[in-house]
Amino acid sequence: MFVLSNLMIALAKIIDVVLTIYMWIIIFRALISWVNPDPYNQIVIFLYRVTEPVLGPIRRKLPMGNVGIDFSPVIVLLIILFLKYFLIETMIQLAQRI
Repeated sequence: MFVLSNLMIALAKIIDVVLTIYMWIIIFRALISWVNPDPYNQIVIFLYRVTEPVLGPIRRKLPMGNVGIDFSPVIVLLIILFLKYFLIETMIQLAQRI
């Protein structure tokens, strides 16, 4: 049973790292949106391609009106933090009980 436990802990840690990296990508995307980025820059293209599939649907569901501020990165960051504190911790505790 220790193999299954170690597998779950390793999987939880990998998910934690992936979520942390994605959180920083979202932060960089939000920061770069404050300036006028070059749309042909490879970094800007990468940031938009990686984050738009997640930010786009949230942006469409938020009733923004004419506020002019995009709150979708904040919502995504809150979801990532929830997953890190709930899902990852639950997986680790479950693996320790196996």
